[in-house]
Amino acid sequence: MKIKIAFICVHNSCRSQIAEALCKYFAADQFECYSAGTLITSKINPDAVRLVNEIYDIDMTKSQAPKLITDIPKVDIVITMGCNVACPNIPCKHREDWGLPDPTGKADDVFKDTIRSIETKVKDLKSRYETLSSV
Repeated sequence: MKIKIAFICVHNSCRSQIAEALCKYFAADQFECYSAGTLITSKINPDAVRLVNEIYDIDMTKSQAPKLITDIPKVDIVITMGCNVACPNIPCKHREDWGLPDPTGKADDVFKDTIRSIETKVKDLKSRYETLSSV
């Protein structure tokens, strides 16, 4: 049985969406990956969509959309992205904050740095899978 993981950010439009896409790309064999927010926007950040597509050939708009935390199933792991706001208390077995600055409105190189940081963190989380599976 796969561990359910949720990436949480206020608007569920950028970092959490990138994390969901990269989790599905790099760790779908171990995790069911979701993203959600406490407030949502109408669409995923266009720069996130463009750059994730450019780097990984993943079109997030085909399988993802902004959603509220009430729209996802109960999860085992909650990852907050570092929104510097009080995140809701979502029941889980393991929680961590990745503390990533929001690249929205910034240059492509800043966005790419954030995307690569998320990739590294997803791969690290995957490598810790056996440890986390016992939480």
